[in-house]
Amino acid sequence: MRFLQIIALVIFISSCNSEEDIIAPKLDEYDLEVISYFKEIALGFEFGSSSQITRKWCSDLKVFIGGETNSILLEELDNIISEISSLSTDNFNMEIVSDSSLSNYYIFFGKGDNYAKIFPSASSYVNNNWGLFFIWYNSSNCLNRGQMYVDTDRADFIQAKHLLREEFTQSLGLARDSDKYINSIFQSSWTTTTSFSQIDKDLIRLLYHPEMQTGLNESEVDVLLRNVILNEK
Repeated sequence: MRFLQIIALVIFISSCNSEEDIIAPKLDEYDLEVISYFKEIALGFEFGSSSQITRKWCSDLKVFIGGETNSILLEELDNIISEISSLSTDNFNMEIVSDSSLSNYYIFFGKGDNYAKIFPSASSYVNNNWGLFFIWYNSSNCLNRGQMYVDTDRADFIQAKHLLREEFTQSLGLARDSDKYINSIFQSSWTTTTSFSQIDKDLIRLLYHPEMQTGLNESEVDVLLRNVILNEK
């Protein structure tokens, strides 16, 4: 009888182990796409020689709006900030301020030439770009100031809303373009997308996740993202 009890116990333990193996969470195809796209978009910048590592705002982003006031774009900016805030879980906060001296991010609506008068370093870019962004970071790879513009003279309202969403979102540290997903706000070809795709939302969510750190290279961020996504299942 004792021998039979031991056999039954072994079978029971073996059965439990097999069941755990079956229900253990695993990354699916979409999860792997998110990780791959994150590494393509969030490491480094399109131009310049900055290292390809993660960067994000570690402090509050305070936006001042200059140039020509535009109720449609102001409402759209409110929507964008609200959407990003709903995806962020690391206490990242954004607000619009009325005093430029209290801001660390400047958005200009208007003609490119007028934007370049305020920021002369952008003068060589405005003729060929209806939207631009520039961001800076500190020694900890935390973004700490930035600026952007939307050319409301050449772009119609739909185009301007797209440019505002694209340039502002990329200023969060998702600074690279890709031709991979046509509906992504990070699509390198010209589009008039005015909403975030699901994979865009996941990139924002993961960059502003409490476990995401600045200064991570491709292999480090791969390990971290796999753990974060698995823990969410």
